[in-house]
Amino acid sequence: MTEQLTADDWIKEGLKALAKSGFTALKADPLAKAMGVSRGSFYWHFADLGAFHAALLKRWREIAAERIIADVEAASDEPLKALLRRTFGARLDLERAVRNWAAFDAAAQTAVRAIDRRRLDYIEELLKKRGLETATARARAQILYWTFLGFALSDPQLPAARLQGLLGEILRMVSAKGTAMGGRDFLC
Repeated sequence: MTEQLTADDWIKEGLKALAKSGFTALKADPLAKAMGVSRGSFYWHFADLGAFHAALLKRWREIAAERIIADVEAASDEPLKALLRRTFGARLDLERAVRNWAAFDAAAQTAVRAIDRRRLDYIEELLKKRGLETATARARAQILYWTFLGFALSDPQLPAARLQGLLGEILRMVSAKGTAMGGRDFLC
């Protein structure tokens, strides 16, 4: 690269490396080599590796929640349906990589917890807008989120038609009025 790099260039390259190779790839030397520059550029923009990691996690939070929520709200009069299509139709390499990183790093773990809370709150809000009571919306938001995490972490390869059918079923399940099993506790 002949032009001067920005912090944003480093963050973009870091996110690509994270998604492709995991958190162990987040070091100045390999990133500089991949970008064709010296690591001096890295240290011009970031005081240390910790500052770079913090910037990466901040960007991931923007990408993984705020940008998706803004896009879903702007693009659809049915945000829950749009959210399902968007999240279950996305490449989730970065999601898996950050969650793996969180198993080894406290800052990444904190970022994941914050994203989980933000996403759960948003899903609950969408379900309440569909007419569900708060307790039901909270429970179904959690179930839907666990479904997403299972999907994200399992890396399923599904034909598009089958995925669309599953998403339709998920939407019906989480949006249905009333309680399962006629209100009885099915574990007793």
